[in-house]
Amino acid sequence: METKIITRVNNVDIVSTSDEQLVPIRPICEALGIDANGQKQRIERNEILGPVACMIHATGKDGKTYDMYAIPYMYIFGWLFSIDTSKVSENAREAVLRYQTECYKALFEHFTEPQTFLKQKQEVIEKKVTEYQECQRRFKDAQKLMNEAKSELNQVMKLTIEDWRANNRQLNLPFTAEEMTGETEEVTGE
Repeated sequence: METKIITRVNNVDIVSTSDEQLVPIRPICEALGIDANGQKQRIERNEILGPVACMIHATGKDGKTYDMYAIPYMYIFGWLFSIDTSKVSENAREAVLRYQTECYKALFEHFTEPQTFLKQKQEVIEKKVTEYQECQRRFKDAQKLMNEAKSELNQVMKLTIEDWRANNRQLNLPFTAEEMTGETEEVTGE
């Protein structure tokens, strides 16, 4: 049976066994200074942990093989989260409290990150929509100016020498909107 060290608690290696990654609870209980039999009873009463717990053959720290009560690796974190810190030895209590605090943070982030992401995304979308609308407005203004400049260019290109002579050999630039539409009086020389 292959074993793998998954963590170290109070200088005790916590190992998982086999491909199923089953973790004996006794070494963890000993490292935390809590009663392994009491934890076994708690696990058996638990509607989630009870059905997945089992007995396995595992090697103890003395190198001998023992039957040990174990739970799958994926459930270890939840079980540790549920341990009553008042039952933990004084030298392990701070580490367990730190771990449980991290669990609270992880749960909070897991369940609130989607809302946080959506809120931030919505704020950025609203900002970008405003920027886009401003760009559209500036584009329309620039397009209007470009059309006016094109119209003036076309007016200049249409001018003939006769127009120039009739205007006392002068070009009136820039044109006004009325001049471009031909609605103004002709300019005469003085």
